[in-house]
Amino acid sequence: MKLPFLAGLLALVPPLAGAEVKSATPDSLLIEYRYTIAAPASKVWDTLLHPERWWPADHTWSGKRENLSLSADVGGCFCERWDGNAVEHGRVVMVMPQKMLRLDAALGPLQEMAISGVITFALAEKDGATTLLVTHRVSGDPSHKLDQIAPIVDKVNGLQFGGLAAEAARSSP
Repeated sequence: MKLPFLAGLLALVPPLAGAEVKSATPDSLLIEYRYTIAAPASKVWDTLLHPERWWPADHTWSGKRENLSLSADVGGCFCERWDGNAVEHGRVVMVMPQKMLRLDAALGPLQEMAISGVITFALAEKDGATTLLVTHRVSGDPSHKLDQIAPIVDKVNGLQFGGLAAEAARSSP
Protein backbone atom coordinates (compact mmCIF):
# COMPACT_ATOMS: atom_id res chain seq x y z
CA MET A 1 0.00 0.00 0.00
CA LYS A 2 1.89 3.03 -1.27
CA LEU A 3 0.75 6.65 -0.97
CA PRO A 4 0.78 7.54 -4.71
CA PHE A 5 -1.43 4.54 -5.51
CA LEU A 6 -3.82 5.45 -2.68
CA ALA A 7 -3.94 9.07 -3.80
CA GLY A 8 -5.02 8.08 -7.29
CA LEU A 9 -7.56 5.59 -6.05
CA LEU A 10 -9.01 7.99 -3.51
CA ALA A 11 -9.46 10.78 -6.02
CA LEU A 12 -12.60 8.89 -7.06
CA VAL A 13 -14.06 8.69 -3.54
CA PRO A 14 -16.69 11.30 -2.56
CA PRO A 15 -16.04 13.28 0.62
CA LEU A 16 -17.40 11.80 3.84
CA ALA A 17 -20.15 13.71 5.61
CA GLY A 18 -19.37 14.25 9.27
CA ALA A 19 -15.60 14.23 8.73
CA GLU A 20 -13.32 17.17 9.19
CA VAL A 21 -9.60 17.79 9.02
CA LYS A 22 -9.38 19.90 12.17
CA SER A 23 -5.74 20.81 11.70
CA ALA A 24 -2.85 19.88 9.45
CA THR A 25 0.73 21.12 9.66
CA PRO A 26 3.93 19.62 8.23
CA ASP A 27 4.49 17.76 11.51
CA SER A 28 0.93 16.89 12.66
CA LEU A 29 -2.65 16.32 11.68
CA LEU A 30 -5.95 15.91 13.50
CA ILE A 31 -9.03 14.52 11.81
CA GLU A 32 -12.47 13.95 13.38
CA TYR A 33 -15.33 11.76 12.21
CA ARG A 34 -18.79 12.03 13.81
CA TYR A 35 -21.51 9.48 13.18
CA THR A 36 -25.00 9.18 14.63
CA ILE A 37 -25.95 5.51 14.60
CA ALA A 38 -29.48 4.23 15.24
CA ALA A 39 -28.21 1.56 17.63
CA PRO A 40 -27.39 1.36 21.31
CA ALA A 41 -23.79 1.88 22.43
CA SER A 42 -23.52 -1.83 23.31
CA LYS A 43 -24.16 -2.74 19.66
CA VAL A 44 -21.72 -0.13 18.32
CA TRP A 45 -19.10 -1.32 20.83
CA ASP A 46 -19.57 -4.95 19.81
CA THR A 47 -19.20 -3.99 16.15
CA LEU A 48 -16.06 -1.94 16.89
CA LEU A 49 -14.42 -4.98 18.47
CA HIS A 50 -14.86 -7.00 15.26
CA PRO A 51 -12.94 -5.20 12.50
CA GLU A 52 -13.15 -8.40 10.45
CA ARG A 53 -16.80 -7.43 9.87
CA TRP A 54 -16.35 -3.79 8.81
CA TRP A 55 -12.76 -2.89 7.85
CA PRO A 56 -12.35 -2.59 4.05
CA ALA A 57 -10.51 -5.65 2.69
CA ASP A 58 -8.55 -3.49 0.24
CA HIS A 59 -7.05 -1.63 3.21
CA THR A 60 -5.44 -4.72 4.70
CA TRP A 61 -1.99 -6.13 3.91
CA SER A 62 -3.44 -9.60 3.20
CA GLY A 63 -6.41 -8.43 1.13
CA LYS A 64 -8.80 -10.20 3.54
CA ARG A 65 -10.48 -8.45 6.42
CA GLU A 66 -11.20 -11.86 7.95
CA ASN A 67 -7.53 -11.85 9.02
CA LEU A 68 -8.08 -8.90 11.37
CA SER A 69 -8.63 -9.09 15.11
CA LEU A 70 -8.89 -6.62 17.97
CA SER A 71 -8.31 -7.46 21.62
CA ALA A 72 -10.03 -4.82 23.76
CA ASP A 73 -7.69 -4.93 26.72
CA VAL A 74 -4.82 -2.58 27.57
CA GLY A 75 -1.87 -3.86 25.55
CA GLY A 76 -4.27 -5.71 23.25
CA CYS A 77 -3.49 -5.92 19.59
CA PHE A 78 -5.36 -4.66 16.54
CA CYS A 79 -3.61 -7.23 14.37
CA GLU A 80 -3.70 -8.96 11.02
CA ARG A 81 -2.36 -12.49 10.58
CA TRP A 82 -2.16 -14.51 7.37
CA ASP A 83 -0.04 -17.30 5.87
CA GLY A 84 2.68 -17.01 8.52
CA ASN A 85 2.76 -13.19 8.21
CA ALA A 86 1.55 -10.65 10.76
CA VAL A 87 1.25 -6.92 11.30
CA GLU A 88 0.26 -4.90 14.34
CA HIS A 89 -1.93 -2.07 13.09
CA GLY A 90 -2.36 -0.70 16.60
CA ARG A 91 -2.02 -1.35 20.31
CA VAL A 92 -4.84 -0.70 22.78
CA VAL A 93 -3.86 1.92 25.36
CA MET A 94 -7.25 2.74 26.94
CA VAL A 95 -10.50 0.82 27.37
CA MET A 96 -13.78 2.05 28.82
CA PRO A 97 -16.32 -0.54 27.64
CA GLN A 98 -19.15 0.95 25.57
CA LYS A 99 -17.65 4.43 26.05
CA MET A 100 -14.09 4.67 24.70
CA LEU A 101 -11.35 2.70 23.02
CA ARG A 102 -7.98 4.28 22.26
CA LEU A 103 -5.26 2.84 20.04
CA ASP A 104 -1.65 3.77 19.58
CA ALA A 105 -1.69 3.25 15.81
CA ALA A 106 0.17 4.36 12.71
CA LEU A 107 -1.93 2.73 10.01
CA GLY A 108 -0.79 1.49 6.62
CA PRO A 109 1.94 3.56 4.97
CA LEU A 110 2.12 5.81 8.05
CA GLN A 111 3.73 2.91 9.91
CA GLU A 112 6.85 2.85 7.75
CA MET A 113 7.19 6.63 8.14
CA ALA A 114 8.05 6.06 11.84
CA ILE A 115 5.48 8.55 13.05
CA SER A 116 3.12 8.44 16.03
CA GLY A 117 -0.62 8.01 15.66
CA VAL A 118 -3.48 7.84 18.16
CA ILE A 119 -7.02 6.84 17.26
CA THR A 120 -9.81 7.34 19.80
CA PHE A 121 -13.31 5.89 19.43
CA ALA A 122 -15.72 7.68 21.83
CA LEU A 123 -19.32 6.49 22.14
CA ALA A 124 -22.22 8.39 23.72
CA GLU A 125 -25.71 6.93 23.77
CA LYS A 126 -28.89 8.99 23.97
CA ASP A 127 -32.45 7.80 23.35
CA GLY A 128 -31.29 4.49 21.86
CA ALA A 129 -28.95 6.10 19.32
CA THR A 130 -25.19 6.37 19.62
CA THR A 131 -22.91 9.20 18.61
CA LEU A 132 -19.55 7.80 17.59
CA LEU A 133 -16.73 10.34 17.56
CA VAL A 134 -13.49 9.06 16.06
CA THR A 135 -10.38 11.22 16.32
CA HIS A 136 -7.14 10.44 14.54
CA ARG A 137 -4.03 12.35 15.65
CA VAL A 138 -0.73 11.90 13.83
CA SER A 139 2.61 13.47 14.76
CA GLY A 140 5.99 13.35 13.07
CA ASP A 141 8.64 15.83 12.08
CA PRO A 142 8.25 18.57 9.46
CA SER A 143 9.94 16.43 6.79
CA HIS A 144 6.85 14.16 6.81
CA LYS A 145 4.75 16.96 5.27
CA LEU A 146 1.65 15.61 7.01
CA ASP A 147 -0.36 18.63 5.87
CA GLN A 148 0.05 17.39 2.29
CA ILE A 149 -1.14 13.86 3.02
CA ALA A 150 -3.95 14.84 5.43
CA PRO A 151 -6.61 14.74 2.67
CA ILE A 152 -5.52 11.20 1.73
CA VAL A 153 -5.53 10.01 5.35
CA ASP A 154 -8.96 11.63 5.77
CA LYS A 155 -10.45 9.77 2.81
CA VAL A 156 -8.91 6.39 3.73
CA ASN A 157 -9.98 6.71 7.37
CA GLY A 158 -13.43 7.78 6.17
CA LEU A 159 -13.76 4.46 4.36
CA GLN A 160 -12.52 2.54 7.39
CA PHE A 161 -14.51 4.29 10.10
CA GLY A 162 -17.50 4.79 7.81
CA GLY A 163 -17.50 1.01 7.44
CA LEU A 164 -17.75 0.69 11.21
CA ALA A 165 -20.71 3.09 11.40
CA ALA A 166 -22.47 1.40 8.48
CA GLU A 167 -21.99 -2.10 9.91
CA ALA A 168 -23.21 -1.04 13.36
CA ALA A 169 -26.33 0.53 11.80
CA ARG A 170 -26.91 -2.41 9.45
CA SER A 171 -26.66 -5.08 12.10
CA SER A 172 -28.93 -3.34 14.61
CA PRO A 173 -32.64 -4.29 14.87
